[in-house]
Parts: sequence; C-alpha cells; structure tokens
Amino acid sequence: MIVTLAVRHLLVRRVRALVLLAGFALGVGVMIVLLSVGEAMLAQARDVSLVGGGEVTVLPLGIDIESMRTGGMSGMFFGIDRARFVTRRLLGGPRRAGEVAAVSPSIEYKLLYLGRGDRVVPVKAGADVPSRAAAVGAALDVRQGTWSDSPADSAWIAPTAQQLYDELDHFHLPPRPDSSWGEWHYFNLLVAPDEWWYVTYLVNGEVPMGRWGGQLLVTRRRPDGRYERFSTRAPSTEVRLDTLRADLVLGENTVVQRDGIYRLRGRATGPDGAVSVDLKVRPDPARYFPPVEVRRDEFLSGYVVPGLRADASGRVCVADRCRELDGVPAYHDHNWGVWRDVTWEWGMGRGGSLDLLYGGVRAPDDSVRAGNPFLLAVADSLGVLQVLRFAAIAYEGRLRASGAPVDAPARFTLVAGRDADTVRVAVEVVSAQATPQDRSGLERVFLQLRGHFRLDGRVAGRDLADEGDGFFETYLDAPGP
Repeated sequence: MIVTLAVRHLLVRRVRALVLLAGFALGVGVMIVLLSVGEAMLAQARDVSLVGGGEVTVLPLGIDIESMRTGGMSGMFFGIDRARFVTRRLLGGPRRAGEVAAVSPSIEYKLLYLGRGDRVVPVKAGADVPSRAAAVGAALDVRQGTWSDSPADSAWIAPTAQQLYDELDHFHLPPRPDSSWGEWHYFNLLVAPDEWWYVTYLVNGEVPMGRWGGQLLVTRRRPDGRYERFSTRAPSTEVRLDTLRADLVLGENTVVQRDGIYRLRGRATGPDGAVSVDLKVRPDPARYFPPVEVRRDEFLSGYVVPGLRADASGRVCVADRCRELDGVPAYHDHNWGVWRDVTWEWGMGRGGSLDLLYGGVRAPDDSVRAGNPFLLAVADSLGVLQVLRFAAIAYEGRLRASGAPVDAPARFTLVAGRDADTVRVAVEVVSAQATPQDRSGLERVFLQLRGHFRLDGRVAGRDLADEGDGFFETYLDAPGP
C-alpha cells in the first residue's frame, strides 16, 4: 500500500516530488561533507607531526599547514626568524605576562641525514626545551633516564646578562675576504645639551686573511658648535675579536662586556691634541633590538642594538682637560657587512617614556626599491612595542652643516605603518656634521644630525605621543650649493 501511494504521488505531484528529492539529496551531501571534514580533523589531530602542547601554535605568516605537514616545498625551510627574541620578549616577556603562562619553542621532525662510513640514512629529528615543553603539557613520556634542561637550553630561554650581550654583540667573519668589509661597535654619549660624542671601535679590511686592521674613531661636538675628530689605528697583529663574545681589542683600545656592562678604554689623536675615554656603559636590559641581517648575492649587511637606551659614567679627556660623567644618556649598536657603495637611513631617539629606532640600507643595485624598505621600532619600558615599515623620509629646508660646504635638511618627517598601527615622527634638526666621501666616482656626503623629535600615532589600540632628542644619519648624493 505504501509503495503504491508513493508511486501515485510521484506521478500526480511531479514538481513537489522533485523538490523533496533534491532537498533529501542536498541533506545527504552535506552530511557526507561534514563526516569527511570530521574524519580529516581527527586524522590531523592524531598526526605525529602536528601534535603539541599549549593552546596556541605560532607559525610564520603565509605558511601552508598542509604542505608543512606533508613536507611540501613551503615547509622545507620552516622556521621563525629571531625565535629567541619572540620567545623571550614578544610572547614570553613581561608585556604578555597576564595572558601567556608559558612559551615552548619546538622543532618538529625536520629532515636530517645521518651518515656513517659510506652509508647515509634520512632521519626525522625534533627538539624541545624540556621544562617549557612540560609547562605547556607536551612533555615527552620518558620511560628510562631523565629529560631536563641543559645549560644551552637555559641560555636559550633565560640567558644571564653576560650570555645575552655576548649573543647579541659578538663579532663575525666575512663569507669571503673583501676589502670593503667593516664591523664596529658604535656608542654615542650626550654629555650636555650642547655637547655630545661619537665613539667607534672599527675592524675593517680582508678579515681574517689579507690586509686588515682596526681603528678607534672619536668625534666630539663642542659646546661652541665645532666638531673635533680623533683617530688611531691598530695593525691586524694587535686586533683581537671574538665570534662568541662582545669583547674587542684594538691595540691599547678595548671594549670589554661583563654582566651587561661595557667598559670602554681608548686613546686617539687629532689636530686639537689627544683624547682619552674611560667609560662604563650600562644598557637598559629591556630596550634592545635583535640582530637583523640582509644577504643578497655578494651583499651582506647586519645590525643589532644592544643598548637602545643606556647610561654612561666615567671620564673623557681632551689634552689635559678632563670631564667626569655620571649616568649621562648613551646608546650602543653594532654593525657588520660589506660597505662598497652602500648608503643608509638611520635614526634613534630618546623620549620621556618611549624610544624610537629607524633605518635601512641601500645596496648599490637597489637604490630605488619597491615596497617599504625601512623599519621603525618603538620601545617602552617593557621592550619593543611594535615594528613598523615605511617607504621614504621627507626632508625639507636647509641648515648649514659643519665639515663641508653643504646644506643639510632643516627638518624631516616619516610615517610608518603595520596593519592598523600607524606612527608619525617629525624631527627638527639643530646641528649637522658633513663628511664628504668618494665612492666609485660618485661624490656623496655623509650627514650626522642631531635633532628634536615628536612622535604620535596609535599602536595595538594604544594612543602614543612623546617627544625627545636623537641622533640621525643620511646621505646627500652630491654636494649642496
């Protein structure tokens, strides 16, 4: 009877029957899709390459999860740049202490090759920091023996001051001998509102084999506006640098870092006599910027800022006139790379509560580069708050520079952004020092500027406004009038 009624209904109410059949088919199809998705999610949850602890997994922007899981091209060199800085400061630092209980860095089953004699076997290897893996609920089930943090694990997660600054500030060797290679410790000191010093401990040349050596360069801006320059050289036989330490010896001139305090000693000569420095520089432990390195063909440029905000104490002497310093504002960075025909934009500022750092290099083959080649970092008492990008700096006006018959800019502005965050920096230049340079037949002028900045914007839902003073550097392509 039921079958007869169903057949007669189909014959009499054909349109209604087709609609009912289509709805039924759609429902069955949706159910099949949901069951397939659920089965795929269950399979991935059981996949050994995706198992981990914690509640959030941090991956690089743009990574393809499926390719990473199956070993596709986008997963071959999977990694997070500056992972130590991300672990210690951005995620695991005091800024997120109320939101993040623990951060566990992990290497998940990377492809390695194990060789013994003539036999090479592909293997999968992973790594964790035991205490951190346990803190996020991903500790290994150790059936025999122990699994605990090694000294290297502890230094990776929470280094001592000595370990941190040696890690940030160690020296490098060039990939190949290059006469344009240079690496240096740079310090600046604000001794008084109208007096400041630049101190550079430089190693340059074909390090470590070939013609190379070191220099101590000191520039003093006097209260009367004049600039005094001093220098001394050290042959390679008197240079000691360390690829694991921040320490540097240039003859009798030294930089020694112990427990986060830099001891500077040096003596140089110039037209106005001799200068000597004996200083202790103490960086703020939260306000540093991690190492960044740009490599492209034979071009290499590296940069790190161990002391975005620091203070200096000690003595500086010119001839027989000495001055005692006690906690004056200071700054320290470290550069390395090949510098043939390279120019840059750079600046740092110290405000009431915020610090700013901006910059970027131009290699000879990319003087006009698309996109946003420069970065701007804003830091507060908890460390780096945000890193933004910008395309150009707008220079305006004219200010007569010392050292060469050129005009420096009287003011400039830049606007940087990242997603919804925007920061604007405006600088009024108060002093400029010009150094002519001749590179490959192109006449350029290197400008070192001192100015007052104003910063405003919005970062991470927070309105920013601050002002202060800073040091800035740029290049002129040709001498001014």
